[in-house]
Amino acid sequence: MSIVVTGATGALGRLVVEELLERVPADRIAAVVRDAGKAADLAERGIELRVADYDDPAALAAAFRAGDRVLLISGNEIGRRVAQHTAVIEAAAAAGVAQLAYTGILGGPEADFELAAEHRATEQAILDAGLPYTFLRNGWYHENYTRDLAGVLEHGAVLGSAGEGRVASAARADYAAAAAVVLTGEGHVGQVYELSGDTAWSLSEYAAEVARQSGKEVAYTELPARAHQELLTGAGVPEAFAAILVDVDAAIGRGRLGSTTGDLSRLIGRPTTPLARAIETALAAS
Repeated sequence: MSIVVTGATGALGRLVVEELLERVPADRIAAVVRDAGKAADLAERGIELRVADYDDPAALAAAFRAGDRVLLISGNEIGRRVAQHTAVIEAAAAAGVAQLAYTGILGGPEADFELAAEHRATEQAILDAGLPYTFLRNGWYHENYTRDLAGVLEHGAVLGSAGEGRVASAARADYAAAAAVVLTGEGHVGQVYELSGDTAWSLSEYAAEVARQSGKEVAYTELPARAHQELLTGAGVPEAFAAILVDVDAAIGRGRLGSTTGDLSRLIGRPTTPLARAIETALAAS
């Protein structure tokens, strides 16, 4: 039996692998990757590489073994993910895996925004396949915001259309630690975890914290949804994706990403990473 991480060279996948290495020997870990060359460092550390692509059912059929514990990290190709995830689910079911953990989205069926639709469909496909599942419904990452910090500082503004809606985000590393816990521990099959940070914050509070730490004037500017979308497309964001981002802000305004369940901190056995620390790290790296 191996602990298998799909998308293992992605931003979340690599963090999950690092967390697993803290818990189990390398020879118990298998990494499903599209390009073995990009995972050469993992192989050098004793991790088994299984080359497969979400778009290649034949390769996926050879990626899993009976008894494996598998983490399906959701793909990033919006609009194609249901078919891709279904291919993984079918391969895992045919292999007879012991657990399929899936990184969905906070709220599950209650997440009523466009970006969540493929996650809801994937969870249903897992249930329909009769697989032993664990649903890791991840909230927002701090990095969704701190990766744009250079632009925020340049313009002195955080722009959005979320109003005073609150975001219970956590660090990507926190979610990776939770995944490693459910893959290496017992009692997690059949469980649904609503994962989010311990503290929810608004975009105006985020702007104020950036200003405090950077010593620069930064404020939140609330935009009408239409103006927000036009701003994004004007900056080069494809129109369809810009619409999804604006829809997410509307969801934040409705409270859909602000739930502080405590599941994440309970799983990882410590408080989640504060937003202020993520901002501090991002500023130090800029």
